[in-house]
Amino acid sequence: MIEKIIDLSEAPAFISARGELLVIKHLDESPEEGEARKPARGARAHAPDTPPAAEATVPLSEIAAVVLGHQRITITKSALSSLAQAGAIVISCDEKFTPAAMSLPVEGHFSQTERFARQAQAPLPMKKRLWQQIIQEKIRAQGRVLLELRGDDAGFPALAERVRSGDPENVEALAARRYWTLLFADPEFIRDRDAPSPNALLNYGYAVLRAIIARAICAAGLHPSLGLHHHNRYDSFCLASDLMEPFRPVVDRAVTLHCIEFGPAPALDKIAKTDILSALTATFDLNGEQRKLFDIAARAASSLDAVFAGKRKALLLPELP
Repeated sequence: MIEKIIDLSEAPAFISARGELLVIKHLDESPEEGEARKPARGARAHAPDTPPAAEATVPLSEIAAVVLGHQRITITKSALSSLAQAGAIVISCDEKFTPAAMSLPVEGHFSQTERFARQAQAPLPMKKRLWQQIIQEKIRAQGRVLLELRGDDAGFPALAERVRSGDPENVEALAARRYWTLLFADPEFIRDRDAPSPNALLNYGYAVLRAIIARAICAAGLHPSLGLHHHNRYDSFCLASDLMEPFRPVVDRAVTLHCIEFGPAPALDKIAKTDILSALTATFDLNGEQRKLFDIAARAASSLDAVFAGKRKALLLPELP
C-alpha cells in the first residue's frame, strides 16, 4: 500500500470525494480580488479568459494524511467521511501554517472495546518499564543522528543505559540539553515551540509525526488519550505523545539537514515542508526489511497492545533514523 501525505498549503482548493477517489480542485486566486474565480451559475463552460480549476484525484486507499494548510480550503463532509473510512487523518493548520487540530477514524479495530479495557487496566510498573524502553531508544536515536551529522555520538549510547524504569532521574531531559546545542551547532539554542525557526520547522514535523502515530494507535484498537507517561489533562493524544518519542529524531535529522542547506533560520515554506514530509514518507530498515514509517508505527502500536495482553514483554521499536 502506498502511504501519501498530501499538503495543501500553496493555493485555495475545493476537496470532495468521488467513489474511491479524493478529488482536489486547485482554484485560481486573483491578487486583486482576493477570491478564487468561479464560473457563473448555470454556465456550461468556462469563459475563455477564465481557465477551469485544475483537478487532481488520489485513490483514498493510498492516503495516510491530508494537511490543510491554506486558509481558504473547503472540504466536504463526504470527503471527511471517506478519508476516515479509509483510515486517513486530516490535519488542519492555523494562519502560521502550524498544525492546530487533527481528525482520526472513530473505529480502528474490531476488538476495540476489549483493547481499551486492557489499556486502561495496565499496571503502573508495566507502564514505567515501557517508558524506560521508549526513552532509551529515543536517546540512542539522538546519538545516531549526532554521529551522522556532527561526527560524534556525544556518549548518548552510554547515556541511554542510565535510564531506569520510569526514568526517575529524568535522563531524557539531560540528554535533551546536550542534544539540541550539539545538533544545531549552537550553544545558545533552546527547544521552544513558541520560538522562531528552526523551532517552527520542528513543530510542523512533530505535529505530522504525532498524527501518524495517533493513526497507528487507533488502527491497533488502542485509545490515544490513555498515555503511559504523559498525563496532560489538555492533551487528547497522550499515548501518541508517548509513542512518538523514539521517532522524533527522524524529524530532527530532516530539519537539521534543511538548516545546513538553507541557513540557521529558514522559513517554513514549501521547500521546508517537502523536506520534512519526504523524511516522514521515506523507507527505513526494520529487522532487515524495508518498511515505511507508517508500517513501522503500526507495528509499534500493535506490539504495545500485545504487551498489555501479556503476549510480549517489550515494544517493537526500530533503530531510527
